This record gives sequence, structure tokens and C-alpha cells, in this order.
Amino acid sequence: MRVALVAGEASGDILGAGLMQALRAQHPTIEFIGVGGPRMEAQGLCSYFPMERLSVMGLVEVLGRLPELLARRKRLINTLIEQRPDVFIGIDAPDFTLNIELKLRRAGIKTVHYVSPSVWAWRQKRVLKIREGCDLMLTLFPFEAQFYQAQHVPVRFVGHPLANTIPLQLDRGAARLSLGLLESGSLVALLPGSRGGEVGKLGGLFLDTAELLLQARPELRFVLPCASPERREQLEALLVGRNLPLTLLDGQSHEALAACDAVLIASGTATLEALLCQRPMVVAYKVAPLTYWILKRLVKSAYLSLPNLLAGRLLVPELIQDAATPAALAAQLLPLLANGASQTREFAAIHTSLRLDASIQAADAVLALIAGQPCN
Repeated sequence: MRVALVAGEASGDILGAGLMQALRAQHPTIEFIGVGGPRMEAQGLCSYFPMERLSVMGLVEVLGRLPELLARRKRLINTLIEQRPDVFIGIDAPDFTLNIELKLRRAGIKTVHYVSPSVWAWRQKRVLKIREGCDLMLTLFPFEAQFYQAQHVPVRFVGHPLANTIPLQLDRGAARLSLGLLESGSLVALLPGSRGGEVGKLGGLFLDTAELLLQARPELRFVLPCASPERREQLEALLVGRNLPLTLLDGQSHEALAACDAVLIASGTATLEALLCQRPMVVAYKVAPLTYWILKRLVKSAYLSLPNLLAGRLLVPELIQDAATPAALAAQLLPLLANGASQTREFAAIHTSLRLDASIQAADAVLALIAGQPCN
């Protein structure tokens, strides 16, 4: 059996490696070809070129690399048609992989897309291309599968790998000890994002909010994981002149979430980790005014954050753009420090619903497709 996979960034490399391991558990002599990173290569993938060549972020950066990306994709399509794998699996990176899936399916090769693009939120016409080019969509979240079912796209919800990685119960005291923090007292985690632009817009706002929280609760302490040395330097500059009982961490976002009592967090994938750690949260986000004006007209979803999308209702406060002020954020967070059970009870139920051994589920669906069996 020969399986082709293409991943374009580190998160896809992690998913791809887990899927490859699960496939090999059922077919020890399976062969893997395509493009992936070090984790997929460790599972036996012979990558046609370095995955980093696909890891491009930002419109200007993509435009500058467009000739190379188009040439690589064309050569990859021709190579895969020649190699005739039993199935092709595009892992996330939809702007690169969906076109490959379309061309390969037209050439008679079965195709799978693993991790849905946000078609349920915006650019919904992409579902037409997905329907034409994809034999099977594998989704990490149930609301995504419901969208594809309504659009008559073959789909299987496989759960989220992180839900199996994070225990259903976390030891707050042990997490604090591992970070060198006192076990007693209330601790708030501040997560203003991992990119420089996010920290630029939210870092000062979150620190202003922390100062207001401290006025109301003088015993509070704060912890802030820095995604990189550059983000740490950026945050240290924002802390100049402030007198906050705050500990900066190098990475260790999971430990910070496990250790805290409540979270002030930027909208993004980190909100899923906070949910799985079952920590009450307030979500905030700010973008450039023009970007916000455009997104307001494009985005069809009623909610921005993953916890609310998964709950199907406003479970966690979302303060976006001008609504995200220090006073408003502090007012939403203070009650959660006193009692966040209304959120965390539902977080526990969502965690269980996502804990399906995603790699095994995905492998079963892929093998069923190859065998011509129903994938649901």
C-alpha cells in the first residue's frame, strides 16, 4: 500500500505523523511519499522537498514566493500522478493542497483532506471546490462535520489529538510547583498571542487589565508565557514602569494554563487548549481597523472563539475590537475568579466529546476509503 501525504507547517507535521503511525499499525509494509517535516520523516516519509518551503505567512510574503510555490505544486502533482498512490491526504494548508486534491481526483486517485479550512465561517464557496476534489473530509470538530453534511460532502469527525494529550483532570498544585510558583493564592494566566502583531495590540491591554484586577483583588498573581525570545523582549518593554506580580515564562503555555485559576486570552487555537485544561476564560481580540471592517462583512459565523463554536452558544465572553477595554475585560474576569464552574462544567463535556483517538479514527476512515467501504 502506498499513501501520499502533504503537510505545510508544524501542526500538520504533528497530525501527519500520528496518522502515519496509526496506518502502519494496521499495515506494517505501507509506503509513504509526499512532503512533510521531521516528525513525518521519522515515521518513514521520504519528503520530496523540505516542508519549510511551504511555510509562508502573510499576503506579501506569499506573493513573493508564488512562482516557486506554483512550480513546486505542479511538479508534485505530476510526480504523484506518475506514482499512483492508493490515496492522497492533504493535511491542512488548503491554499496549497486543495488544488492538488482536485487534479489527483480527476486523474483517478482517491483524495482525503485532513483538517477543515474555515469554510463554515467565511469564503464558503470554497466548499464547491472541496466537493469536487475531495473524496473524504476529516474534521477535528463536530460543528465542521455538520456543515459538510449539509453541503453533501463526504465527511468524518475524528476528534482532536490534543484532547487525548491533555488529561481530563489536571493537577493545579503540581503545575505551580513545576513553574516555581506558590501553591496557594489565585493566579491569572495572560495569553496575548504568539505573533508580534497580536502582542502589539493585546499585550498592553492585558497588562492594563491586570492592573485593574489587582486593584480589586490585591492578592492576585499573574503568569504570562512568551512564545519566543522576540515576544519576551516585546513584553518586557511593555512591563517597564509597571509594578505587577507577574512571572514571564519561556513557552510553557500548557503549564501556565494548568497552574492558573482563570485566563485572559487572545482568540485563536490557544483557546482550545484552555478549554481542554478546563480553565475559565475571557477571550479578546483586536485587528487593524480596515481588517476588522472587511472581516465583519465576510465572516458568517456568530462566534469567533472555538469554545463558543463548540458549545453552539455564547459560553465564554468575547470582547472584540473597541469592546475590548481594560475595564470591560476586568469586569468579565472577576466573577470567573470567584466561580467559573458554569464554564468549566461544559468544558469537561466538550473535552470528552473530542477525545476520540483522532489518529486512529482518521486511519480507519482512510483505509475504509481505499477499500471502497463506507467511511462513516
